[in-house]
Amino acid sequence: MNLLRVEGLSKKFGGVNAVEDLSFDIRPGSVYSIIGPNGAGKTTLLNLLTGVYQPSAGSIALGDHDLTGRAPYEYARQGIARTFQNLQVFFNMSALENVMVGRYMQERCGLASALLRTPRLARAERACREEAAELLCYVGLQDYLSAGADAMPYGALKRLEIARALATKPRLMLLDEPAAGLNPTEALELDGLIGRLTGRGVTVVLVEHNMRLVMGVSDHILVLDYGRKLAEGPALAVRNNPKVIEAYLGSSAAQDASIGEAIAGAVTMAAEMHR
Repeated sequence: MNLLRVEGLSKKFGGVNAVEDLSFDIRPGSVYSIIGPNGAGKTTLLNLLTGVYQPSAGSIALGDHDLTGRAPYEYARQGIARTFQNLQVFFNMSALENVMVGRYMQERCGLASALLRTPRLARAERACREEAAELLCYVGLQDYLSAGADAMPYGALKRLEIARALATKPRLMLLDEPAAGLNPTEALELDGLIGRLTGRGVTVVLVEHNMRLVMGVSDHILVLDYGRKLAEGPALAVRNNPKVIEAYLGSSAAQDASIGEAIAGAVTMAAEMHR
């Protein structure tokens, strides 16, 4: 059974079709990457898959739950979490507190417990802190357990967002350009972290311009161009698809260059252009 099913999904902004008649399925436990040139509709698609945008047409289902038209918190409640292309971190809080925020849907203490500071609330807060610390260590941020978010380097903040998303106990995690701005060593570490996420039972949807990362971690790749599906399949099939080469390099490159050489040049160029 597929974890996520998207059928005929479309989103219009005025007369512009940002996403048009898009259908795909995602298997549980896989890394499903979405790539394409700037303006292809990738972030719009992520916003649709998290309820930030309402679709103009089509449907989104997670397992047996039809989420079409639901509010963002209902997507989160069903097990969809995300990180953002532009950091969404609480800089006036510590790293630990940022991760604790992700657990808010898991907490069962109400207003009365908070006002009275009951023993139940104290136990819940202690458990929340312990789990947040474990998640920080899991993503490789054990050196920042006592740090303020405003004192952390950019690469660590990217991991902090992943830890906070993990705190929601997701079944599906959407990563929006997690390697943007990272140096090669940090990108390699991210490769390993994504592998650990799937080992943890989390299905990953990756939107990324770093094609070395995409080709290294992906089980399946969807290529978008002007909001429509250009190609879809395993990494090797997408890498050798002439339509994909044409979208990145132009028709003459697709006709004249060796496919392998062309796509290697295309992914390198794309990575540099979109950083």
